[in-house]
Amino acid sequence: MTDNTVDVLVWGALNPSLMANLQQHYQVHNRAEITDLQAWGDSHGAKITAVITSGVFGTEIDVLERLPNLKVVCSFGVGYDAIDIAYLADRGIAVSNTPDVLNNAVAETAMALTLCLTRRISEAERFVRAGAWPTGKFPLGRQLTGKTCGIVGLGKIGKTIAQRAAAFEMNIAYFRRGEPYAGIDYTHYNDLAELARAADYLIVIVPGGAGTQHLINREVLQALGPDGFLINVARGSVVDEQALIAALQAKEIAGAALDVFENEPHVPSELMSMDNVVLAPHIGSGTQETRQAMADLVFANLQQFMADGTLITPVE
Repeated sequence: MTDNTVDVLVWGALNPSLMANLQQHYQVHNRAEITDLQAWGDSHGAKITAVITSGVFGTEIDVLERLPNLKVVCSFGVGYDAIDIAYLADRGIAVSNTPDVLNNAVAETAMALTLCLTRRISEAERFVRAGAWPTGKFPLGRQLTGKTCGIVGLGKIGKTIAQRAAAFEMNIAYFRRGEPYAGIDYTHYNDLAELARAADYLIVIVPGGAGTQHLINREVLQALGPDGFLINVARGSVVDEQALIAALQAKEIAGAALDVFENEPHVPSELMSMDNVVLAPHIGSGTQETRQAMADLVFANLQQFMADGTLITPVE
């Protein structure tokens, strides 16, 4: 459906092709340009039918309250912990996200971080750039073959990570509360500390939100042990960052690779100063192909909803 009379509120700067499509087919309002929310709401709030946001931007109740005719929120990203799903459900507002199209990219990032950490790639590059190679010998890393990859969250992305890790001849184990998944041959743990104790590499890929807040705590990190590595490609809120810093400082774990942080884009200075920590700026799905697929799916969700009131990938 193309309807330049439909007003859409975009929460922040998103994929350029998505923005171009929205501006071509709809009346676009930009949240970042609203300086007087009360005045804007009085003038434009009732016109808004759809909101386009992301798992990073989320939504604000103060703004949503000024959109009495809002029908749908389409989010760019698979995670939706920054969006108040319960509030939107109470108002009967539909929500979509962009699952599946980013599985491969996030899995690649998880394995890239794991390799970078265990083979000390970032540290080795700093060693070369500092001119230390002619006069020094770089310390050894560790290989993945034969090691245990513990996956915290064996959803669609977690399963994709498991396939990649298995290609490195790693043993796969996973955490899931309750019964194991049917038809999955990987070793199941319903106790997270027990999985951490068994794992050489603990890869975190659960959704964010209150249910997983600080799931990776001091107890889990101590169980991971001085030869274990933590890799987080989930949400920063899932890891107790201060507990992680303490565990690294006390050498209770061997190292960490982090794509996400509790207070993005701000990263604690303690983590920045550690050679056994690999840091990335939330690039899990950050490939040109994946971001384009995500943009296309956001727009397709919006178009379908405007056409018949349904979504391709609804958040249930």
